[in-house]
Amino acid sequence: MTEARTQELAKLLIVDDLPENLLALEALLRDDGLEIHAAQSGEAALSLLLEHEFALALLDVQMPEMSGFELAELIRGSSRTAHLPIVFVSAADHEPSYTFRGYENGAVDFLFKPLDALAVKSKVRVFTELYLKRRELRRQLIEVEAAHARQEQLLAELKQTQAELQRALRMRDEFMSMVSHELRTPLGVMTLDQSVRRDRLERGDLAYFSEERLRAMVARDARQLRSMTRLIDDMLDVSRIQHGKLSIRPSRTDLGELAQHIVDDYTVHFGQVPLHSRIEAGVVGDWDDSRISQVLVNLLSNALRYGEGRPVTVEVGATADGQARLAVTDQGRGISAHDQARIFEQFERGAAAGNSPGLGLGLFISRHFVRAHGGDIRLCSEPGRGACFEVLLPMSGPPQSSC
Repeated sequence: MTEARTQELAKLLIVDDLPENLLALEALLRDDGLEIHAAQSGEAALSLLLEHEFALALLDVQMPEMSGFELAELIRGSSRTAHLPIVFVSAADHEPSYTFRGYENGAVDFLFKPLDALAVKSKVRVFTELYLKRRELRRQLIEVEAAHARQEQLLAELKQTQAELQRALRMRDEFMSMVSHELRTPLGVMTLDQSVRRDRLERGDLAYFSEERLRAMVARDARQLRSMTRLIDDMLDVSRIQHGKLSIRPSRTDLGELAQHIVDDYTVHFGQVPLHSRIEAGVVGDWDDSRISQVLVNLLSNALRYGEGRPVTVEVGATADGQARLAVTDQGRGISAHDQARIFEQFERGAAAGNSPGLGLGLFISRHFVRAHGGDIRLCSEPGRGACFEVLLPMSGPPQSSC
């Protein structure tokens, strides 16, 4: 037992209506290991029982108003004191019926006057030591239960960590597989083109490289390079986001002009899909035009990919509460509630993606770009009714620490 615990004192309650008896008992039992509380009546004893936890009670049997037997009945009747050991002190003879009544009222022992000092000290010591051992056992039990609870918590955390690790490993494998697939396509096209060109040059067939064919080659090369560059940029952006190093460089930006330029570029390259724009003038704020451009490009790319060739609409305006609003709406298959809950996570794509290109990072990156500006991105969709991605941006730009 540590030093702090050896200083714990067991509390002893002695009850007698005669002050001289109390003084005699206190003198007899005064010990470093006891804290003695004395009461001259049953009422005073009950008051002390409400304030303290006692190891043992010594009750005089013959007291006016409330006898020791009656006090013992009240002690046994309370759940708080029901297990308190009671030793009766009596001047009566060792009459069996009298002793039986005492045990019937909850006594653990009897002491008869005149008191034998050695017997009194011995009995008190036994009960107080039992009390201290019970209290120490109770404390140890609480510690064991707390330790068990902590072990259960650590086990649950370990299982969660293992599950997260397994998920991370699966995501890594899926990521490497998707990256390999996405890089193989443009590299395959460029490798085939390079082989054809080299073969024509080795045969001296310069007529093959007409102006029209050269322009087509350059355009095809540019598309494949853009695809690989976009893939690398996405991976770099994800790495910056995960390491808290995403930078936002705001400047005065006209959101309408920015969106119109992107719509015009897409109209040139994807003229087979109608692109409509509804752009309000004067929606100007402090934003990183490069990041916001990437958000709109991601949303437009998804709308064209999943819109099943139907018209896509881009809207720019201001909300009633003074925020900038950018929305891209398609008329494709729509997105189920189940998919909406996960579609902004890494490597997640819509159920209709099939073999469509992409790593499933566009919406994940877009959401972080928008939130880094202090804004929000929302999705409104139902299966069979298309999808609308809505971006809300504060006019004042991103907060000071954006990452």
